[in-house]
Amino acid sequence: MSKKSFKEKPAKSLRLLGSASALPQEPSVEILETFPNSHPSRGYVVRVDTEDFSSVCPVTGQPDYAEIVIEYVPAARCVETKSLKYYLAAFRNTPSFNEQIVNRILDDLVAVCAPESMTVIGAFAARGGLALTVTATHTAKKRK
Repeated sequence: MSKKSFKEKPAKSLRLLGSASALPQEPSVEILETFPNSHPSRGYVVRVDTEDFSSVCPVTGQPDYAEIVIEYVPAARCVETKSLKYYLAAFRNTPSFNEQIVNRILDDLVAVCAPESMTVIGAFAARGGLALTVTATHTAKKRK
């Protein structure tokens, strides 16, 4: 990487990076921010892990806890991680089934950054003796 790359300032369009603001109350694609991929011709993998994910069961109102893993090969844009942290935190008070959550995360991220490929894994903590893992995958359609 050149010295210039380290001195470049983040894009001015990023609202959350470098600022403090309250966590959103519900997840929304508008929370997610992106920036240009500096190596769009290179097929590298970005992996984001969090063990601090929580949501609410829509039936019982009890909290659900999970490890969320997001792995993607960026195309033209990358997801800015602070906005991703705020987006994921917004699920804390959102009643949703685990399967809906993982698929929504995938759909929202694909909508904002159109990656070459992306996989979202939600490994939800056991409740009542059952642990649930949900994996959702997106692969961009090849151009002809």
